[in-house]
Amino acid sequence: MSEHDTTQAVESGALYVVATPIGHLGDVSTRASRVLREVDVVAAEDTRVTAPLLARLASRARLLAAHQHNEASVAERIVAMLGENKSVALVSDAGTPGVSDPGARIVSAALEAGFRVIPVPGPSALTALASASGLIEGAFRFEGFLPARPRQRTERLRQLAQIDCPIVLFESPHRIEATIAAIVEQLGTDRWIVLGRELTKKFEEIHRCTSGQALAWLKDDPMRLKGEYGLIVAPAGFALPEI
Repeated sequence: MSEHDTTQAVESGALYVVATPIGHLGDVSTRASRVLREVDVVAAEDTRVTAPLLARLASRARLLAAHQHNEASVAERIVAMLGENKSVALVSDAGTPGVSDPGARIVSAALEAGFRVIPVPGPSALTALASASGLIEGAFRFEGFLPARPRQRTERLRQLAQIDCPIVLFESPHRIEATIAAIVEQLGTDRWIVLGRELTKKFEEIHRCTSGQALAWLKDDPMRLKGEYGLIVAPAGFALPEI
């Protein structure tokens, strides 16, 4: 990579899709920092979450709320800004926009209007957990969040039961017990599973066990019912490699 690549000025009339830290602020890349400092506008899932990051980076970019409830209307505003030759960065609360977070509609609108969309890759709970799981060597299925309602969640797990590769899920702390219980009910007690809690943060935990052991591990420490989770569920018949 040349020096020119790392110092290239932010383009006017371009949408930057910027990955931000999922916990550890040291994970923000040099390129992401520069883009967030130099763009005219930062479209953020929650401005209250993004404002401290921009302050830390000494960014004077204007903040614009862009969440799941207003994404369609904000997409139109962003396209108009791009048409005025403004540069816009799109960020979620943590990780990469559009990966179980808002952003896809905004990106699609910018592309449809003929503007350049530039990804600025970086932190991702998905790849972080996958890399530390020891369960993924090739293909896997990223499912994201299961349905919140019990009946729909059960039905979705029933559909996933025959998938022949690892399944990656995200889950909130107040639903993690119910999700593990549903996994046991629909997939059995002998599936290898990796639970990643508070990835990259101070109280990060990554635990590998069978699905039948997961609830006991959760209940062993009340703190484990707090914090965001990533889960990887191995396919039926998966066995840990012998050393």
